[in-house]
Amino acid sequence: MEDMFITPIQPWDRIGGSGSTIDTSSSVVKGQEGISAFKGIFEDAINNVRETEDDLAKNQYLLATGQLENPHTVGIAASKAQLSVDLLVALRTKALEAYNEIMRISS
Repeated sequence: MEDMFITPIQPWDRIGGSGSTIDTSSSVVKGQEGISAFKGIFEDAINNVRETEDDLAKNQYLLATGQLENPHTVGIAASKAQLSVDLLVALRTKALEAYNEIMRISS
């Protein structure tokens, strides 16, 4: 039996990209900073969906053409793609709920 190597689990970057986090403890984010932080979260989520879908398509192609050494990577890629879509949908739902709550309060 050949040597088997298990790749260690790598931590995921936090939402917001490049390991940056939003500091909510000090003050409320206002103006352009708030807009760019909000926009950045959604852009990162959308880019994550695109990347995972592209990775899944590539792995499916490699599996179909017999070039993939580890067929289980297709299942892993499919799970990652589904999780990224679920995260994006959850973010959208929370944003809509917050918007509806603000509109209900202001009227």
